[in-house]
Amino acid sequence: MSGSQRGRKFPLRLDQMGPVRKTLVQNAAAIANTPTGLGLDSADVRRRMVERLRDEGLRDERVLAAISAVPRHQFVDAALATQAYEDTSLPIGHGQTISKPSVVGRMIELMMNGVNARAVQRVDRVLEIGSGCGYQAAVLSLLARQVLSVERLKLLHDKARELMAPLRLANVRLVYGDGMLGHAPNAPYDGIIAAAGGDALPQAWLDQLAIGGRLVAPVRDGANGQVLVAVDRTEHGYERRVHEVVQFVPLKSGLVR
Repeated sequence: MSGSQRGRKFPLRLDQMGPVRKTLVQNAAAIANTPTGLGLDSADVRRRMVERLRDEGLRDERVLAAISAVPRHQFVDAALATQAYEDTSLPIGHGQTISKPSVVGRMIELMMNGVNARAVQRVDRVLEIGSGCGYQAAVLSLLARQVLSVERLKLLHDKARELMAPLRLANVRLVYGDGMLGHAPNAPYDGIIAAAGGDALPQAWLDQLAIGGRLVAPVRDGANGQVLVAVDRTEHGYERRVHEVVQFVPLKSGLVR
C-alpha cells in the first residue's frame, strides 16, 4: 500500500471505487425505523467507527468504505442501537450475535486478498454461511457482484429478509438452508465467509470454492479455542493459513424452524 493511501484520513467514497456499488448508500436513507433522537443515521457516526477500525489495523479502503456505508444500527434491536457503532458483538436473538465491525472487516479484507478478487478488485460471487441479521451480507453487497447467504434458523432468516428489504439489494439472495452443505446450485464461489466455527471446514465448502477463490472461516483449535483460517484453492489443491484468535458461535447442521 502506498504512503498516500496510508495517510488518507477518510475511506474512499463509493462513487470513487469503480466496481463497488452505490445501491446501498442510495437506499439506506429511505429506511424509516431509525431510532429518533439518537443521530445514528448520520454518516459521521459511521465514519468515526471506521477511523477507529483503521487505527486498529484495517487497511483495505474498499472494505472501510463499505462498512462506512452500512447503517449497522438498523440491524440490531432498538434497545441496543446506541451500541451499534462500538466495536462489540451484540445479541440478535436465538442464541446468535452480530459480529464486531472489526471482525467483519478483517474477514472480508482477508477474502478480498484472494487471487480472483485481487485480479478484478472485487469478488465476483460470494457465499456467506450464517446470514444472522443480514448485516455482513449488506456490507458484502457493496464489494461483490453476487452474494448468496445461507441461514439455518428460520426465524433469523426471516428477520434478515425483513431488515434488508428496504435496501432493495438486487445482488443479494438469502437462502433458508443448512450452511454446512454450502449452496451447490450457485457454486463455484470466488469467496466464502462463515460466521460460525466448527472442528473442521466442511468438505462441501472446499468443493464449492472456485480455483483462485478464498475461504475465510473460524475453526476450533485445541490450544486457542478458535482461530481464523484462510484457505486458497489452487489448480494443485488447497493452501491454508492460520490467523488470529477469534470467538464465534458454534457451527451446527440441520434446519431449525
